[in-house]
Amino acid sequence: MREGVNAQPPITSEKIKVRKPKKTAAGLTGVQKSFSIGIAEAGLAQTIRTMRSVNRFDGFDCPGCAWPDPDDHRSGFEFCENGAKAFVTEATKKRVKPSDLAKFSVQELSRMSDMELDKMGRITHPVILRNGSDYYETISWDDAFTTIQNSISKLENPDQAVLYTSGRASNEAAFLWGTLARQIGTNNLPDCSNMCHESSGVGLGASIGIGKGTVKLECFSEADLVLVVGQNPGTNHPRMLSALAGTKRAGGSVISINPLMETGLNRFKHPQEIIRLLGKGTPIADAHYPVKVGGDQALLRGIAKVVINAGNIDLNFIEEHTDGFENWKNQVEISSWNDIVHQSGISKERILELGKAVSKSQRLIICWAMGITQHTNSVAIIQEACNLLLAGGHFGKMGAGACPVRGHSNVQGDRTVGINHHPSEKFLVDCERETGIKMPKESGFDSVKFVQAARDNKVRLFMALGGNILSAMSDTEEVANAMRKIDLTVQISTKLNRSHLVTGESALILPCLGRTEQDPLGFVSVENSMGVVHSSTGNLKPASDYLLSEPKIVTEIGSACFGSVPFDWTKYGSNYDNIRDLIESIIPGFDNYNARVRESGGFYLPNGPRDGPTWNTPSGKAMFFTHELLQREIPESHFILMTLRSHDQYNTTIYGTDDRYRGIYNARRIVMMNPEDMVANNLTKTDEIDITSHFEGRTISSEKWKVVPYDIPKGNLAAYFPEANVLVPLESVAVGSNTPTSKWVEVSIAPHKG
Repeated sequence: MREGVNAQPPITSEKIKVRKPKKTAAGLTGVQKSFSIGIAEAGLAQTIRTMRSVNRFDGFDCPGCAWPDPDDHRSGFEFCENGAKAFVTEATKKRVKPSDLAKFSVQELSRMSDMELDKMGRITHPVILRNGSDYYETISWDDAFTTIQNSISKLENPDQAVLYTSGRASNEAAFLWGTLARQIGTNNLPDCSNMCHESSGVGLGASIGIGKGTVKLECFSEADLVLVVGQNPGTNHPRMLSALAGTKRAGGSVISINPLMETGLNRFKHPQEIIRLLGKGTPIADAHYPVKVGGDQALLRGIAKVVINAGNIDLNFIEEHTDGFENWKNQVEISSWNDIVHQSGISKERILELGKAVSKSQRLIICWAMGITQHTNSVAIIQEACNLLLAGGHFGKMGAGACPVRGHSNVQGDRTVGINHHPSEKFLVDCERETGIKMPKESGFDSVKFVQAARDNKVRLFMALGGNILSAMSDTEEVANAMRKIDLTVQISTKLNRSHLVTGESALILPCLGRTEQDPLGFVSVENSMGVVHSSTGNLKPASDYLLSEPKIVTEIGSACFGSVPFDWTKYGSNYDNIRDLIESIIPGFDNYNARVRESGGFYLPNGPRDGPTWNTPSGKAMFFTHELLQREIPESHFILMTLRSHDQYNTTIYGTDDRYRGIYNARRIVMMNPEDMVANNLTKTDEIDITSHFEGRTISSEKWKVVPYDIPKGNLAAYFPEANVLVPLESVAVGSNTPTSKWVEVSIAPHKG
């Protein structure tokens, strides 16, 4: 085990500035920021070239998020500020050559901030960190693949191998990655969805028979009411704001339900519309409901009480399409208003107002993101939302349905093509028929179970197709201890991150092409969060002649380990059309894949609740699920902490230290607190505190967090991840999905004495 490698970024002296939160999102400032970071990283010509190609019919898919593009056209500004940060920093002129890496030990690199690591630039060559060494050194591609083959050959059983996937991977790379895992003999395929939206898939799959959203982009201009729950689109999915602005301009209403009122849901200035750029912008949310952290189930239950009491339910739809309504109705009716108000933090009067709006809606969309999916009762919350939609008949018609908003740009596509630690029997049977590979039948590890297994010395090989699992996961130090027990860790990456430093005994970094770069083998494809599969074609010169595409790297690993029998890996590494033909032969909905994906805008995958409605459930009907209202109490001196993003980051990638929408500048190690709570705890602005989390008798402490007064419900705190992930206990997970509860962490605080 290497000593002195830090799993967390260093605690530095930050000269924090706190101002009033912004009232308007995007606008000229957003345009200026998009260009300024591009010019600084890639230069003017490269920036303009990437901006003219992103999200175009013949261009590359933005790696920033999974929000869809219009079906029939593309504007001249089909991206947002944070998307620009993602693709122009990928197009950076900076390079990390082996000679650059040789200047730093992994210990020295680990003392850099996450932002400093990212800004070192693009990795140019495959490198290896050998057992007993503290320095990466160059390695040939052939020797790297042989190293992996040797590791696989030494496994005592296939489940000692784990293949992780980031949502950035294309459909082609992800399908091959799953195939590689199953030829090794395991379904150990944890992915970023396990940490983020697994609860959506579990909840929706059981309720309506598909683990995806059921709306199209144009539905937003047809909806009369959109509920945005547990989500900050201004930072995490900024292009969603144009869809919400379309709802408002068409006469619909938007309601924000979130502990914090986020700038994007206040006003929005569309970068494509000069008049609105210069004016006040479009007001988005008609009302904001500052629900307590974890109070969403109670609020939805209160809305349901109003809807049922008003009698504004679609009885014909319920009779024809659903089961379980009476049980749910009875559970709602016996739910106490006192419990609902106490748990949600919203007054009965305000819930009655919102309930009346929902009961009158003819076309309702409910959107949500990680503010909903990372709680102990996340699956129950999502099914409460589904129950409301079912009661009003809000499926199978334009302008209505469920809209889980995914983060990573292809996290949904990866799951569609087989990145699943518990694949269906039909999928495995069809894979075995078409590939000749004997498929493993046992479920594999998700992300939490992987860490637990590695901690228990049950994992010998870990390979990651993108991502930064160390920083993305909960319980950072526990994850680091687990990673250090693995024999070989392999990262397929574009830039350095902390997962390259906290490694197994040996480690490989295999540099790959980015989304923006030309691939000699042609285009790849992705699926957006509304089920559209479309092409992605890079147009920039690769950062290095030594880079290989993700599909090529996977096929080379497969070929080195297994040759061409029974599965001819070389065939799929030489022509991506062959991969798509194979996907078509196995996965429903990909008929004429190669032809349709070449059409402008791609094609929609089948979606029963949207297109029918039809329901792929055991009963053939949608299900009302009945859940007890979760009652949670904590000691009076404790708080509930939620993690969130700054405006200057994308997932674990840090672009800067400003969160200008929230008015917090030049700092990341901050904790937002209600001003009344600050007074009660004798705290003033920017005072430093230590935070300790509490879970089933275990405590985790983290020091030197600066307090920032913020409009957040009393008793609640918010802090940025990945810094705050260390406080999220590994075993604290959502029931049913095993997702870390990063939005519900019980903590105590104390003044820092340093």
